Amino acid sequence: MARGVRSISVLGLLWAALPGVCPAQVFQTDSATAAAVVVSMTGQVDVFRDSQPWALNVGSEVKPKQIIQTGPDGYAKFKVSDGSTFEIFPSSRVTFRSTPGDWKDFLEMWLGRVKVHIEHLNGQPNPNKVRTPTAIISVRGTTFDVQMEEDDATLVSVDEGVVDVQHNLIGGQPKQLTAGEWIRVYKNVPLAQKTLDKTNVFRSAMRAAADAIYTTIYRNPGGVSGGSVPAGGGTPGGGGGLPGDHGGGGKTPNPPPAKTGGGDAGPGAPPPPPGN
Repeated sequence: MARGVRSISVLGLLWAALPGVCPAQVFQTDSATAAAVVVSMTGQVDVFRDSQPWALNVGSEVKPKQIIQTGPDGYAKFKVSDGSTFEIFPSSRVTFRSTPGDWKDFLEMWLGRVKVHIEHLNGQPNPNKVRTPTAIISVRGTTFDVQMEEDDATLVSVDEGVVDVQHNLIGGQPKQLTAGEWIRVYKNVPLAQKTLDKTNVFRSAMRAAADAIYTTIYRNPGGVSGGSVPAGGGTPGGGGGLPGDHGGGGKTPNPPPAKTGGGDAGPGAPPPPPGN
């Protein structure tokens, strides 16, 4: 009997050690193909299916490779299978998991602003990446903001945890940011020095207040059409042909230029570095 128990135990250990059947690996594979679910929203929020915008509602799912777009009054918070969340603010456009099968590929951002919270996996790092035309933001479990500005500049700021920011066009060594730090990535300029927000307590409070307003007001999806019919003509710049939409022609107008003085680049965004 003892020999039989030992044999079963050995077989169990061997099975657990086989490639592709490790629970963590299975979970990562599932995460790469799982949908993102709308948990709160308001205003105009669409997902593109076959280059056509379809209105989202609370409980709607967005699948990998699909593009999410918010109107001037649109906001939505999404949750994925590992508990991580991302918020999309007005006049924004992102692709959810643009590389299916790559569980590290989280968001590809084209316009606007997002706020991302990455959960740890059983206390372990949970590597994910957010890409913009100019920056690659790598995270293991943290909360951070990404905002697109004029001329494809990217502003990254960290609320908690650690992120690595690398230039998407020039390459080079990444800059590591911790809580209270931020960096602006310009299209044709190597990464500058990261900046510590010396008034972080005040700015964090202001950002928290702004985000609380979004989440409080936008909890009620009333007045938003469901996701079962096309969102006829309700997207900035028309239907297809916007950045990230590979199925249509034409070109979308750029969003209104972000203000760059005194922290007005968006809700909770830090001011530009001195001398820029």
